[in-house]
Amino acid sequence: MTSRRKLGSMRRVEGCAATTRGFQMDFSRDDLIRIYRQMRTIRRFEEKLQELVASARIGGFMHLYAGEEAIAVGVCAHLADDDHVGSTHRGHGHCIAKGVDVKAMMAELFGRASGTNKGKGGSMHIADMDKGMLGANGIVGGGIPLVTGAALSAQVLGTGKVAVGFFGDGATNQGQFHESLTMAANWKLPVLYVCENNGFGEFTPTDFVVPVKHIAERAASYGMRAVIADGMDFFDVFEKAGEAIEVARAGGGPTLLECKTYRFHGHFVGDPTPYRNKEEAEEWIQNRDPLDIFERKALETGLLEAGDLRRVDLEIDELMRTAVEEAEQGPLPDPQDVLTDVYVRYEPWHES
Repeated sequence: MTSRRKLGSMRRVEGCAATTRGFQMDFSRDDLIRIYRQMRTIRRFEEKLQELVASARIGGFMHLYAGEEAIAVGVCAHLADDDHVGSTHRGHGHCIAKGVDVKAMMAELFGRASGTNKGKGGSMHIADMDKGMLGANGIVGGGIPLVTGAALSAQVLGTGKVAVGFFGDGATNQGQFHESLTMAANWKLPVLYVCENNGFGEFTPTDFVVPVKHIAERAASYGMRAVIADGMDFFDVFEKAGEAIEVARAGGGPTLLECKTYRFHGHFVGDPTPYRNKEEAEEWIQNRDPLDIFERKALETGLLEAGDLRRVDLEIDELMRTAVEEAEQGPLPDPQDVLTDVYVRYEPWHES
């Protein structure tokens, strides 16, 4: 899956709801298995990290993406390696959906030289320029201006690339959000802004600090397109993200895509979530799981059987086992390289 049109298109049937039965779908059996594999890989990766942190085999903060898999996979399914993505502190899912190697990611989290950042970046700085992944980002909203700059570069150079910025609801109160969207709308930059609205900015309910019901409403002040998607439904995200990305590539400017979602874990591993309503959390987790929704709709197509997906589950379990084993046995960074790749080295400039 390296072409921009990775999975075919879906067109809404007049008057139908956003379900697989409401679309004319061009997905093949292999497409559906690839989608499921990516979503399940993200989920299992995050579950494994929770186990590793709890057992003290990995140190540091981990912000898990479980529950939001449909967004990363639904958006990145439309992207090629040379399209750019900017991420957040909760960035593992974006990295996997963009094609970053899972074993290299695991090695990075173990601080090994074989990691994506040679063991120096950790969870909140995983990056892979060969895959267009500009990096996870520990600064709230920090990826938004990065993808805006990448989109400006694509426009100036005429490359046909697009940039996608993922961020949470809390980032929409940051200055760089407003500054970047103003610039992108004014210059019609080829960028998609994806707000993963999981209802909480760290520990604070979104509606306590945001004065509008839908964050997508903010796009009107910039003269920008806005769309709201069910962030628990891959098919809805895929359709709406695909349309926005096509508009961006064609020179039609940016879109703010708000995906309504829910994180299944706390803000970080170990967060006891006293700020969340237990009944609300159970409703989302038990009845709105994006993997369950995808499986049900994929099986309705008749292209798959449940056994096909269970085999994928076993393959991913084995991938996680070997990823952890290889990461634990991997080499530590050489102390002599402590300053390597840390500072940018500029060649002296001389006026000719």
